[in-house]
Amino acid sequence: MFKRFIKPVYAHCDIPCGIYETDTMTHAAATCRRMVELIDQQSGDDLAARNNFARMVLVKEKHAQTVKDQLYILWSDYFKPEHLKDHPDLHQIIWQAAKTASRVKQTVDMALAEQLQAEVAEVARVFASTKK
Repeated sequence: MFKRFIKPVYAHCDIPCGIYETDTMTHAAATCRRMVELIDQQSGDDLAARNNFARMVLVKEKHAQTVKDQLYILWSDYFKPEHLKDHPDLHQIIWQAAKTASRVKQTVDMALAEQLQAEVAEVARVFASTKK
């Protein structure tokens, strides 16, 4: 009876498990860039071309959201006050990457997609430095 009201929930565990990584957001940012590239190359107005266009936009937006989700997990669950001592600009770096991911969702702009990749790479660099 209640099955139709039950929806799956997707979240990183809050145990905390201690398993964090930046590969997912790096891959997602690269996918955004590739989708922008493919959208820009898109030609034709037939049904197949419109279908491919819609699918590429959907993939771009899904992966930009994945970047944001992964950033927020690191920001809220992984990074600690001691990390801020070594990286006082950490909040700004993550905030900017999340804002860029939002703009990538809203546009088809190669410069923004490349900026997102660079910002994600910076977060990954900071993350890696905290693991040493």
